[in-house]
Amino acid sequence: MLSKDQFADNHFIRTIIEDDLKSGKYTAIQTRFPPEPNGYLHIGHAKSICLNFGLAYIYDGQCNLRFDDTNPEKENQEYVDAIKEDVRWLGFQWAGEPRFASDYFDQLFDYAVGLIKEGKAYVDDLTAEEMREYRGTLTEPGKNSPYRERSVEENLDLFYKMRDGAFPDGSKTLRLKIDMASGNVNMRDPVIYRIRRAHHHNTGDKWCIYPMYDYTHSASDAIEHITHSLCTLEFESHRPLYDWVVQNIPVPSEPHQYEFSRLELLYSITSKRKLNQLVTEGHVSGWDDPRMPTISGMRRRGYTPEGLRLFAKRVGISKSENIVDMSVLEGAIREELETAAPRLMAVLNPLKVTLTNYDAGKIQSRRAPFHPNREDLGEREITVSPTLYIEQDDFAEIPPKGFKRLIPGGEVRLRHGYVIKCEEVVKDSDGQVIELKCTIDYDTLGKNPEGRKVKGVIHWVGAEQAAQIQVRLYDRLFTEARPDAIRGEDGEYLPFTDFLNPDSVKEITAYAEPAALGLFAESHWQFERLGYFVTDRKDHQADKPVFNRTVTLKDSWQGK
Repeated sequence: MLSKDQFADNHFIRTIIEDDLKSGKYTAIQTRFPPEPNGYLHIGHAKSICLNFGLAYIYDGQCNLRFDDTNPEKENQEYVDAIKEDVRWLGFQWAGEPRFASDYFDQLFDYAVGLIKEGKAYVDDLTAEEMREYRGTLTEPGKNSPYRERSVEENLDLFYKMRDGAFPDGSKTLRLKIDMASGNVNMRDPVIYRIRRAHHHNTGDKWCIYPMYDYTHSASDAIEHITHSLCTLEFESHRPLYDWVVQNIPVPSEPHQYEFSRLELLYSITSKRKLNQLVTEGHVSGWDDPRMPTISGMRRRGYTPEGLRLFAKRVGISKSENIVDMSVLEGAIREELETAAPRLMAVLNPLKVTLTNYDAGKIQSRRAPFHPNREDLGEREITVSPTLYIEQDDFAEIPPKGFKRLIPGGEVRLRHGYVIKCEEVVKDSDGQVIELKCTIDYDTLGKNPEGRKVKGVIHWVGAEQAAQIQVRLYDRLFTEARPDAIRGEDGEYLPFTDFLNPDSVKEITAYAEPAALGLFAESHWQFERLGYFVTDRKDHQADKPVFNRTVTLKDSWQGK
């Protein structure tokens, strides 16, 4: 059950809603989340989902899931299914059945016929290039199309023929007759229908004309009795057109559009076109690649719904620029996993340790909790074996200043275990350290050694009991904060793919406690001292574990 304090508070949209409810303008609110099914949802959509569904939840209203499926050439059922799964995974449920803009195609056609009959729409024969020439500029007004004054009868005849497939694709459009001299170019006789022969995932081949976004979106909102239509700031200049459409067709309600700033996440991109390019050009393994900022990619990476909702709350809602560093997202994920994820020990870069005085008769096991503050997560038994693996970074022949781990002749405590002392360093023919020979102090299990102080504690895995695991170490996909906004010497934008991080993924074989075996996919864990990891939702098998690194314990990019 979600709590109402999980969502962004004290923002202007909540103030508007509260005023509307208090004044009696509305008795209940109705929002909608209207994605276009032409790709997978990304982190920006997650913010919008939390806003639209969250507001409905806070104020006991409803939120529709409506697919803006007016562009059949780029849309398909795979995207529809993925979007529904993402919304549910984030913790939300839409009102009733999912809706589609295509559900309203018959109504939208009838509305368009009504606009023609009222002299408010006309069929135009201008080509796209000619239309651009006639449209004017931001400083110069446009000029009327030579087809603008066609009679109602001729426009109706042509529009019906457009619907019936009498004309080639792109040869005619239906435009609203508003004002070619308007200071807002969106009001200069915008196109509301174009001819496009394309199979539609929902309506099949019924239509060869499809309505445009601005017309469809505003009418759909009104049909669904949406009270607060929320979108990002780039649609602010489209609001007069939104209002014009709602006021000039016989819809059952009059919704209002409100705009908020879109999320820009540094070291990432949120353009569906560019994300699709990463997939189609093979830079990533798919839309759900754990390096992708898609919801499905972040889920596979090990981000949690709770962590993403916390992030959405922290970035907030406003009209000011919303540029957020990746560390804010990673910090929210860490904070949520700190409480939720059980712990175990794993060694990613192993160095062999042989205990020369190992005596099975003297060794005692210890019970250790899976989480220091969560008794409900249980505990496991930990036993030291004759051979151990420790991290190579936890030994230094020539230690740097402040080094508190294992050195020649030095002592360190094994996590949940004994104090050991390094007696001998074994090297290969190239001079690389391949083994440490150490001794156990049997009087140090659960207590400090007498007469000396051991400062360091390191994690380890017993070689005899260790589970061999595959670990994918993921890092940020790009080396630049704004990979799609970097210009070359000629002033032109450089391809964003020039800034892909060559070290964004590394797959290794590692060792972990036996608890790493028998896990389900999407099991979240903290590998002590290393970071948070999750069993991969596709490739993991209970007897062949595959872990993805979700996030390190600390922000490893600070200062880069």
